[in-house]
Amino acid sequence: MTPPPPPAESLPVGSRQSTLREANLRLVTRTALAAVEPLSRAAISTATGITRATVSRLVDELIVSGVLTELAQAVPSGRGRPATPVSAGRSLAALGLQVKADGLVGRVIALSGDVLAEHIEFSDLRGSEAGPVLARLGDISTRLIADTLGTRLVGVGLALPGIVSTNPDRLLIAPNLGWVDVAPQDHLPLAKRAHLPLRIGNEADYAALAITEVAPGRPGPLRDFFYLSGEAGIGGATVLDGKVMTGQHGRAGEIGHLTVDPYGPPCRCGSTGCLELYVGRFALLAAANLPSSATAHDLTARALAGEPVPIAALERAAWALGIALAGAINLLDIPVIVMGGHLGALAEFLTPQLRRYLQVRVLTSRWESPRIESAGDDPAPGATGAAYFELAGLLDHPARWIDTSHNATSAVVC
Repeated sequence: MTPPPPPAESLPVGSRQSTLREANLRLVTRTALAAVEPLSRAAISTATGITRATVSRLVDELIVSGVLTELAQAVPSGRGRPATPVSAGRSLAALGLQVKADGLVGRVIALSGDVLAEHIEFSDLRGSEAGPVLARLGDISTRLIADTLGTRLVGVGLALPGIVSTNPDRLLIAPNLGWVDVAPQDHLPLAKRAHLPLRIGNEADYAALAITEVAPGRPGPLRDFFYLSGEAGIGGATVLDGKVMTGQHGRAGEIGHLTVDPYGPPCRCGSTGCLELYVGRFALLAAANLPSSATAHDLTARALAGEPVPIAALERAAWALGIALAGAINLLDIPVIVMGGHLGALAEFLTPQLRRYLQVRVLTSRWESPRIESAGDDPAPGATGAAYFELAGLLDHPARWIDTSHNATSAVVC
């Protein structure tokens, strides 16, 4: 266990001043970015309890470094000049990448939450080799960086569909890709060349993070929920008080390999009757006698037209989800389910049947009915969450970017 830091009074005066400045910069930055409407310096001072003079000085530093930007619009502030609001800048950004069983995605996302550049490439990557796929992702990254000239990148995040180890950073296994024991950094030299950190994470964890925030540092309306990621496989993530709970080793949430039928078909993971064999995108389309290129819209259209095979496939999916999600709700006491990927697109059709199964299996359903929501139709929320995670490091330590803003030219896209 790491010992607590010494109290400020016991530190040398210079250390105390530096620590106080860093804490104030972090508080000012997070307060400005968390606001629904842009705040003036005076409003930030009121919200943080820091003196106006100090806030004004810190905001000026944050503007010079690109963390914040002044808006042209002024807000009334009583007597004197109208106050000028500030908001997150667009010159600092992170690169979010995602490998999926059906393609590759890259996004450059600014601290403001704006997507500055994006590339989505569809390809069947099941049973692929990691090296060529990651090399292709490196090419995509180079193109995205070229499309965002003048942007300063703070980090690169990579969302992967499998079990990830973060010490060291390795993909242990991704059953749907057929990858085992892969070190992505060996195949993505771009980050190393730019002296940027490359972090990897589970795609469902990153996608859940993108739901907790509507923009980097700005909390969304959902703070406690279980996220269900619908891809070729099925992933999951538990979110409590806006934080993704990844477990002791960062491997929590693998609901796709929860057994819903011990006598069911064999799974790539080595078990039988796993949830993703009934609800995974390719499995669901195959059960509906539809090609792997079909969409969730195609599936629901066939079911709404009364075709019995697609209807049966969706009913079986609702049954399997009911078993798995009831167990998750009973275990975690989180009665809000957010469905993403193709499950988000199918949520409206699946919800009535799923509610019936949950009503029977969830112990507390007679007092509180489980709530089911769709995460929308973003094809790669993991890439967004990966970028948000990198930008969160900037929000936690803005002083580093202020103090190095004139020297870190290697991380500037030019």
